[in-house]
Amino acid sequence: MKTLIVYDSFFGNTEKIALSIGKAFGNTKEVTVCKAAEIKPDMLDGLDYLIVGSPTRAFSPSPATKSFLKSISSNQLAGVKVTAFDTRIAMTDKVPGFLRFMAKLFGYADKPILDSLKKNGGQEIAPSKGFFVLDSEGPLEKGEIERAVVWVKQIKKA
Repeated sequence: MKTLIVYDSFFGNTEKIALSIGKAFGNTKEVTVCKAAEIKPDMLDGLDYLIVGSPTRAFSPSPATKSFLKSISSNQLAGVKVTAFDTRIAMTDKVPGFLRFMAKLFGYADKPILDSLKKNGGQEIAPSKGFFVLDSEGPLEKGEIERAVVWVKQIKKA
């Protein structure tokens, strides 16, 4: 199964999740993990799976992720199984109320990424997922790499 995991990362947290997802898919000859800014158009040819991840920046995907998504032509992902993920800060009581309100109102990067992939013909195989960081620069919360591996197992069963 030809699989492409596309990601952007500012502080390495989203990259760690992307690499963990790639490793969990198994056969490294069939799996490519690549930064969004480095994707070439032909990398989307013949895909079985496309998973796109981004840090949540201002309640949306990063600029490089948005640029990658805009480069996908209409219906280019027909028949490709897709899903998305992001990294984000957990909205706990420690986060100021205004930010919690804004996150509830505007959401995170995962859903707009998945919506874009589906708009271009992709077939959703699993709900998008958010992975948590302790602060805007990280590190990842304990157990997030393991959650990513479990998520891949669910994806592969779909």
